[in-house]
Amino acid sequence: MTANPESSHDHSHDDHGHDRHGHVHSHAASSRELLFAFGLTLAFAVLEAIAGAWSGSLALFGDAGHMLTDALALALAFIAARIALRPVSARHSYGLMRAETLAAFINGLTMLAIITALLWQAVVRLIAPRPVAGEAVTIVALAGLAVNLFVAWRLTRGARDLNTRAALLHVAGDALGSVAALASGLVIQFTGWVAIDPLLTMLICGLILASTLNLLRQAVHTLLEGVPAHLSLHEVGRAMAAAQGVHSVHDLHIWSLDSRRPALSAHLVITDLRHWEDILARERALLAERFGIAHVTLQPEPASGAAVAIHFAHTEPRAKQ
Repeated sequence: MTANPESSHDHSHDDHGHDRHGHVHSHAASSRELLFAFGLTLAFAVLEAIAGAWSGSLALFGDAGHMLTDALALALAFIAARIALRPVSARHSYGLMRAETLAAFINGLTMLAIITALLWQAVVRLIAPRPVAGEAVTIVALAGLAVNLFVAWRLTRGARDLNTRAALLHVAGDALGSVAALASGLVIQFTGWVAIDPLLTMLICGLILASTLNLLRQAVHTLLEGVPAHLSLHEVGRAMAAAQGVHSVHDLHIWSLDSRRPALSAHLVITDLRHWEDILARERALLAERFGIAHVTLQPEPASGAAVAIHFAHTEPRAKQ
C-alpha cells in the first residue's frame, strides 16, 4: 500500500518574529525618508512648472511634470511602506508586505505614461519649434538638479526594497531631466539652437525607459511568486537532498514575500523519521547560511512506499560531457 504524500500533517516552519521585527524598523526608516522626499519634491515641482510655463521650455516644463508625478509616486510609496508595517491577521497571514511591490508596479506604469507623453511632446516641438528663455531654464534646472540629488541621497539611506527603488528611479529620472534642461538652457543661451530642447528630452526618455522596464519586470515576477533571481530552484533542491538522512526532495517551491524576503516550502523524503529534528535543524541552517532563506516550511515523509514524483534525488550531478 502506497502512502499519500499529502496525508502527513507534520509541518515544521521557522519562527520569524525577530526577522519581522528587524524589517519593521527598516520599513519605518524607509517611510520617513519617503515622506521627506515627497514634501520637497512637490514644493519644487510647483516652482519648476511656473518657471517652465514662463520660459517656454519643454525640457523644463516636462521636468516639472515629471517631478509632480514623482511627488505622487513618493506619496504612493510612503503609503505602501506604512501599510507594509501592519501585522499579520486572519485575513492576511503573511501580512501586507507586498503592498510595496504593488506600489512599485504602479509607479513603473506611471513612468511609462510619463515617457510616452514627453516623447510625443518632443516630436511636436521638433516639427514646430518654439522660442525658449535659455537663461531662466539654466537657473531653474540647476536648482532642480540640486534638489533631486539631495532627495536621492536621502532615499539611499533607507531600505533598498523594490518600493524604495521604484521611488528612487523616479527621482533619478528627475535628475536626468534636470541635467537635460540644464544642458538645453546653456546651449540655447549661447547658440540659440532651440532644437536641443526636445532632442535632449528624447535622449533622457530612452535612458529612463530601460530602468523602468527592468523595474516592472521585477515587480511582476514578485507578484507572480516567481523564484527570486538570485536563487536557483534546482541548486537549492540538490543541496537539500544532499543532507544526511534525506532520501529526496519534492514539491519544492521558492517565492518572495516581498522584494527582500524569500520563502520556501518542500516535502522531504527521509530514511528514518526518528532523526527528523536533527535533519530539520540542518536544513534550516543550510537554507539560511548558504541561500539566505529564513522563512522555511518543511514536511517530512517516510522513504519506504512513498508514492511521490522525485524531483531532487540524493545523487551527485553528472559531469558535463
